[in-house]
Formats: sequence, structure tokens, C-alpha cells
Amino acid sequence: MTARVFLVTGVSRRIGIGAAVARTLAADGHLVLLTGLPGYDEAQPYGGDPQGVPALLAELGGAAAHTTADLLDPAAPAALVAEAVRRHGRLDGVVATHAYSTRTSLGGLDATEIDRHLQVNVRATLLLADAFATAFTAGSGGRLVLFSSGQRLGPMPDELAYAASKAGVENLAAQLAPLLMPRGITVNCLNPGPTDTGYAPPEAHAAVAALFPSGRWGTPQEAARLVRFLCSREADWITGQVVDSEGGFNRYR
Repeated sequence: MTARVFLVTGVSRRIGIGAAVARTLAADGHLVLLTGLPGYDEAQPYGGDPQGVPALLAELGGAAAHTTADLLDPAAPAALVAEAVRRHGRLDGVVATHAYSTRTSLGGLDATEIDRHLQVNVRATLLLADAFATAFTAGSGGRLVLFSSGQRLGPMPDELAYAASKAGVENLAAQLAPLLMPRGITVNCLNPGPTDTGYAPPEAHAAVAALFPSGRWGTPQEAARLVRFLCSREADWITGQVVDSEGGFNRYR
């Protein structure tokens, strides 16, 4: 199997979906350029993973490299694609697991916070797609995998800006797919449902687990396995889809 080159965004914590995706792609023999913003996670209530990036790179060996990028910067997406091409001479796929999320509730909405959600979650993703499409030269087998959180399936009253932005990401799959398929790139969006990446406090963790028929959250590895399939040549004919992989999650129970 010829090694392919993937850019994976949103990688800073070893327990995260981005790290699981990186492990899975590297295990399949691919090269991965990882990017993330560890300082963002460090500022969250769940805390960061100070040794996350160095430990992940040591685990993956020569298959991986990491560069820090702040996707609030409109120049960052094109710079990331250019860095991947500089390092490896090509870029075959982008897996965009990054997300910006803070509490945004009706009655206390702040314009700056709304803008940040749209800039990181929608604008940066669209600019990544544009830069990737321009740089892609293989003719077939290109992959753009986006991430959602199932906003169209139910309300998120305390995360209105996040919900609106991720609904926009879902729509990008439909908008970009017919444009990029003729260039040899498929575009799909994955909704992994609530995924246990260590961000939920104990009471919330238990309450959400009870909404799954299995009584447990989804795992980053389960999301990564679906990414593996969507990035494989077996998924050449799948594009423009939002794939819900939620383990029977019942958000209304």
C-alpha cells in the first residue's frame, strides 16, 4: 500500500478524537501532519494535556509531525496545507476534527463569541477545503472529512453559537461535494455523537451515558474507525453525506 498524506486538525490531547484519528491513519501506513492549539484546551474546565503532543509524536514515530496553528487566523488554513505539501510533496486528505465551543445561551449572547465560533468552525473549514482542493494533484482518492455534533437532530440551548456553526459545517459537505468530486475528492461529515474525551464532569457523564442503549459513551476510537473507512478507497463512491454514528443515542429520553 502506498503511503498517503493526511492533515488532521484539532490534535492536542491524547484522549481526543484527533489523536485517535492520527493513530488509526498512521497504523495503516499513512503519513500525518497534525495541528492543534494546546493552549485552548488548557483554558477549558476539563484542562489540557501538557505532554499530549510530544507523547503522541513519540508514539507515532516518523509517521507524524505536529505544528501549532490558531484557526482564528484566516491565513492559517492555507499555511497548514502548504506545510503538508512542503514536508511530503503532496496532500491526499484533510480530517477536520477541530472545534471552538463555549457556552452561548439566549439572553446572554455576545457578538464576539458568535464570531469566534463561525470563524473557527465554519470559515477555517471552508478555507481548508479551498486550499486543499487547490493543492490536490493526485486525480483521485482525495478525502475531506468534516466533523459535526448532530445539531439538526435536536436542540443545544446552552451552545447556540456552536450549534449554528456546526450545522454550517454539515451543510458544507453538501455544498462542496459536487464541486470537489470532479477533482477526485470526496467530502463527508461525521457526527460521532457524544464522545468520551474526558471533558464531562462525573454527574453529566453519567446522565449522558444513560441516554445510550449500551449505557456508555462513544469512544474516540469508534469515530476514528469510521474516518478510516471514509478515507479508504472502499469509500470512493460516498460523498456529500452526513454520517450519524451515535450508538442509538436518544437525546430526547
